Amino acid sequence: MRAAVIFDNFGPYHLARLRAAADVTELLAVEVASGSAEYAWERETGISGLKVVTLLERGTSREISRRELSARLSRVLDEFQPQAVFIPGWSNRAAFAALSWCVRNDAPAVVMSESSELDEARVTWKEWIKQRVVGLCSAALVGGRPHKDYAVKLGMPAERVFQGYDAVDNGYFADKVKEVRSAKSEVRRGKGLPENYFLASARFIEKKNLPGLIEAYARYRKLAGKSETGNRKSEIWDLVLLGDGPLRETLNSRLATLNLRGHVVQPGFKQYPELPAYYGLANAFIHASTTEQWGLVVNEAMASGLPVLVSDRCGCAADLVREGVNGFTFDPFNVEEIVQRMFQLSTLNSQLQDFGAASARIISNWGPGRFAQGLKSAAECAVKVGPKRMDILDRLVLRALSLR
Repeated sequence: MRAAVIFDNFGPYHLARLRAAADVTELLAVEVASGSAEYAWERETGISGLKVVTLLERGTSREISRRELSARLSRVLDEFQPQAVFIPGWSNRAAFAALSWCVRNDAPAVVMSESSELDEARVTWKEWIKQRVVGLCSAALVGGRPHKDYAVKLGMPAERVFQGYDAVDNGYFADKVKEVRSAKSEVRRGKGLPENYFLASARFIEKKNLPGLIEAYARYRKLAGKSETGNRKSEIWDLVLLGDGPLRETLNSRLATLNLRGHVVQPGFKQYPELPAYYGLANAFIHASTTEQWGLVVNEAMASGLPVLVSDRCGCAADLVREGVNGFTFDPFNVEEIVQRMFQLSTLNSQLQDFGAASARIISNWGPGRFAQGLKSAAECAVKVGPKRMDILDRLVLRALSLR
């Protein structure tokens, strides 16, 4: 089976998935551009174990014209002649260019998606367009249950939808965190980290709900300071907030107003090799987004053996969080609920270790191997179903989308 998989840009998690997939099928990994408009990851050099083609060696996908993108992608696919092409969603130029190639060359397309119905308010005419695009695909590879439900609602038969799209390198985090924990004191001093802390990791943008998290954390400190566990006051955890972005000054101002500067550590954005130190020394992980298609940082935290607190608006929550087993979910718009969940988790004491172990067990079923098997099954299904045909309306829709 020859499959081509297209991504806008290869981050560390893309490469982990693709390497696993290359073990089960003949794979061509197509990267639209070497740079990312969202993440400042240091680019991995000498990518091994993969057949990789990058269409734009310098810059981001926004810097390549529609015509040039289509021409370069067509040349790559013409040479490889894939039996199935995995396209990145239904809203970007690379997906439309790949879908057009598939139709011209009688090759089945597989749509990759981590969208669920609850991501945002849905507009009827936009949903109709998505249905037309999904209708030109022979199978789908999605994140989890909510994403499968949405793909089915858009017209993909349930038996043609496969899960496992959202995965990180679980083994990497498990191994590196073990090393960190074997040298706790040294790493803690070197990173300037507190003894006990909640860890959050996110871009500083509106949907990550960091002002809401900070407000909840301030109230949590007051609650924990007044409470007693047994004959002693409960331990009050600090907050470590990884990341950067346009809301940095807003967050700094809020921290000052709430007098939290001595309790909230902001190390900034950290590259992939640095992340295990922060996961490895944390007591628990919290992710408070008001909307999130999946939330791969939750995978990373669980692979690191951490209990998790996750917004119920995150796509991963339905599959990865088991209430009272490895963590809790919460309504991100309800600050008091976040406070109570933080307090509840921070007072578990000896049960924390059990929660962390449960996270590691749960996430073990959601690693790169699951992505590889999902990709293989989706490719085989797509080949069996065969390529889709476009009618006149499909052609008009796809052309209009390509010209956006």
